[in-house]
Amino acid sequence: MSGRNLKDTHGEASRFGVRALIGFALIVLALAVLGGRFWYLQVMRHDEFTTRSQANRVHLRHLPPPRGLIYDRNGVLLADNVPAFRLDVVPEQIKGMDAMLARLSTVVPLSGDDIARFRQSLRQHRPFEAVPLKFHLDEADIDRFAVNAWKFPGVDIAPYLTRNYPLGPDFAHVIGYVARIDEKDLAHLDADRYAGTTHIGKTGIEKYYENRLHGTPGYELVEVNADQRPQRVLERVAPKPGQNLYLGIDTRIQKAAIAAFAGRPGAAVAIDPRNGEVLAMVTVPSFDPNLFVNGIGQADYSDLLHDPDKPLLNRALRGGYPPGSTIKPFMGLAGLELGLRRPTDTVFSSGTFYIPGQSRGYRDDQRYGAGTVNLMQAITQSVNTYFYSLALAMGIDRMDAYLSKFGFGAETGVDLPSESGGVLPSPGWKRATFNQPWYAGETVIAGIGQGYWVVTPIQLAHAVAMLADGGLPHTPHLLRATRDGRDGAIVARPDPPEAPSAIRNPADFDAVRQGMIGVVYDPRGTTYNVGIRTGFPYVIAGKTGTAERFSRKGDEYITTKDKAILAARHRAWFICFTPAEAPRIAVAVVLEAGAWGGTDAAPIARKILDAWLATQPAPPAPSTLTAGAAAEQAKAGAAQ
Repeated sequence: MSGRNLKDTHGEASRFGVRALIGFALIVLALAVLGGRFWYLQVMRHDEFTTRSQANRVHLRHLPPPRGLIYDRNGVLLADNVPAFRLDVVPEQIKGMDAMLARLSTVVPLSGDDIARFRQSLRQHRPFEAVPLKFHLDEADIDRFAVNAWKFPGVDIAPYLTRNYPLGPDFAHVIGYVARIDEKDLAHLDADRYAGTTHIGKTGIEKYYENRLHGTPGYELVEVNADQRPQRVLERVAPKPGQNLYLGIDTRIQKAAIAAFAGRPGAAVAIDPRNGEVLAMVTVPSFDPNLFVNGIGQADYSDLLHDPDKPLLNRALRGGYPPGSTIKPFMGLAGLELGLRRPTDTVFSSGTFYIPGQSRGYRDDQRYGAGTVNLMQAITQSVNTYFYSLALAMGIDRMDAYLSKFGFGAETGVDLPSESGGVLPSPGWKRATFNQPWYAGETVIAGIGQGYWVVTPIQLAHAVAMLADGGLPHTPHLLRATRDGRDGAIVARPDPPEAPSAIRNPADFDAVRQGMIGVVYDPRGTTYNVGIRTGFPYVIAGKTGTAERFSRKGDEYITTKDKAILAARHRAWFICFTPAEAPRIAVAVVLEAGAWGGTDAAPIARKILDAWLATQPAPPAPSTLTAGAAAEQAKAGAAQ
């Protein structure tokens, strides 16, 4: 047999051993690599992958705090939270957002405004955060979505508390409203404190006291399945609600004031002169703040924006009007305090006043004048000539310096945003505004509240309250007390340190008050024939004002009896306080179109006083100054 046919057993065994050794080495190497990789992932990157795993299994859900409630002084609810449902979308779980929105709109109706606001919100949230798509779902929306929820991964129904204003337009300009957080808000918000929050105060008390009302957010750790659907709550830290606020406003007075306007544009403010508490703050017309909470539609907003009566304008806070003759008590007081007049000093009114050396005449409201009048009579009958001559003697600089003590030309500091400061005219103001010099004639008309004068109703009410309290300044304020939750103690607003009086001699105020009492009780007073004194148990001190919108031409303003013509020319004012000897309420009322302050604005103020009287806890105490005595004092003042 040939040797070539014999197998090389030894060689094959040797080669097999080499191959086996190589294969084993490869296996060991592979296992080493696998083990190394396993060690790297499980040991070196343990914390990272544990965190990722937990993130896939456990989601952090922010819990926005319930917003604090707002009440009036008697516990009437003005701003509430009510349960509702919304559609939330988690962007990172959506593939094809446009297509999803199109399909979803066939299940839950989505308006163009809904989608536009949602797209804006997408830019304000991180991809893993839920973004509200549609607020305030009704039962039919919820039912339809529940049946079709499996078609929309990343979309879910979420409960939330939505703001509600039970009294709607009655308090819209005071309480304001909340609305959805926008990009402008995000620029100054604390991201942690507002985590999960969708709304923020935009106007009014809601904006001014946002820090008190908002509260502190909480959170939940929620276990989810592979479809990211919640399975159970692993941990929960409850949010802390915002503070409840109690305002000094009385709903009964507020409603009575609104009704008294009967829809006529204007404003009214009532203040307790003893402490500055605002008892009523009315702007007519108004609007429904509930429209803004979850996003006002473009059509509704356009209607409000283009309404000629401007319902969005807070007239009480930002409406600027010349004060007219309501400034005369302050001018009379300034004349006494500056030593330019004594109460008994008289001025002759012939119907027209002339600046010495000038031919232009400045008219009185009475065509042929009121004759010889002292301070009390000048206030009672609203005699322009007395105050023309006083203003000329005082000069604009001293007038500006003294009247600024009563807050004219500056914001009052009331606890509402966006207050207007008005204009207290002066040469410096005119030079800065128009780059023009000041003229003596402008001083004369400034003395009767005309010309460049601009006041707001809250500003004039504040000045009247100061006057009523003997010149003591109390900053007007709406907040009366706060409370932490339902079980916390009610904490009263601390009283600020008392500031010095703006009136140096109380006897000067007594003379001015006597003239203001005559406005109401003297037969020649500008509200005597209106009868606002009739049946009221306290003595009322008041002053009318009829501010002209444009200069007079001819004598038709005297001869016409057409109230429509007069109302088209005039702003009608009335200011008052009562009880005259110990005031507890001061009121300022303005009608944007009123024939005369006495006939149009004063009756509104009387209805406010009636409503205030009904809120007093006890029957009226006997007044030290009865209506009869007031009339006698008024007559005595007229005889001096």
